Amino acid sequence: MFETFEFETLTAPQAAVFFALIIGLLFGVMAQITKFCFRRALVGEDRRAAAGLWAAALAVAVIGTQASVAAGWISFDDHRFMISDLPVLAIVIGGLLFGAGMVLTRGCVSRLTVLAGSGNLRAGIVLLVFAIVAHMTLKGLLAPLRSTLGSVTVDMGDAISLAALPGGAWLWTALIALAALGVAYRSGNSAGMLGLALLIGLLVPAAWVGTGFVLFDDFDPVAMESLSFTSPAAETLFWGIASTSISAGFGTGLLGGVLLGALASSLIFGGFQWQSFDTPRQTGRYVLGASFMGLGGVLAGGCTLGAGLSGVPTLSVAAILAIVMIALGAKLMHALLSQDAFSDAAASTTRQQLPAE
Repeated sequence: MFETFEFETLTAPQAAVFFALIIGLLFGVMAQITKFCFRRALVGEDRRAAAGLWAAALAVAVIGTQASVAAGWISFDDHRFMISDLPVLAIVIGGLLFGAGMVLTRGCVSRLTVLAGSGNLRAGIVLLVFAIVAHMTLKGLLAPLRSTLGSVTVDMGDAISLAALPGGAWLWTALIALAALGVAYRSGNSAGMLGLALLIGLLVPAAWVGTGFVLFDDFDPVAMESLSFTSPAAETLFWGIASTSISAGFGTGLLGGVLLGALASSLIFGGFQWQSFDTPRQTGRYVLGASFMGLGGVLAGGCTLGAGLSGVPTLSVAAILAIVMIALGAKLMHALLSQDAFSDAAASTTRQQLPAE
């Protein structure tokens, strides 16, 4: 479709960067106001309210995404989420690592990106370490580990998607959306906060359709992408180091947009505050958590947004397995940190306001 716009100087990949920048700006503003975070929904002190916001966004994301598929605008038949050979071991280990890491850093990557834009230096350092380890896992020293774990697969056939199961796509879409809306309704959030969460969810199909339909160009194709932070963080890191050799992509625009949106929102509505680490022990905990998330995000095929908020609406079994394992990893790490053996470490990180709080 992109060629019908008849741009003379702007290619589809270049347009994708600007499109991602807009998506990122909108997400950054709304996520900063709502404190949108999957970790908070699982183990936060206000987990009921946080879960309601995340569920409301998921409901809109799944309905909008599947409506776009039904309209024929996009298709996930050839997407990486729909590969019949499910890399089950990589997803399980990666999900557990990512979940554990976001508890150690007290924030999922999307929340930490927003906080970095709001002046939180802890979140910024975590984001940098996350991007480095993710890039190492994709193309560096940890790539052999990724390949080895990824070689353990289960042939799912057509069952890699819920759409192939009895009832078809719309039955499973309805079940997921109704369950999510039920959680949102009982969350106790104000109508305004839920409205912002619904708009966050709308960004998911908007990004899918934008990259998969509006910007589709046979001669200069772009990948169909939506909200995600693992690959974009690695991509942005590589582009920042070698921008004269490679061009910015959708992920770079998205990450930049989120940082700018969060910065603008925190300055306009309040919330911008310089923050840093309190102790060396706290620094070590956050660096370890960032490393877990960088490795785990690549192995699992995405973060809480890439595999969760954007992945689940595709009805991919791989994405659903990934977000379930992320949740399990978070719960296990939270339980571990709650034990007496870790009480000192927990205390050292809760005396002052922390990244996702």
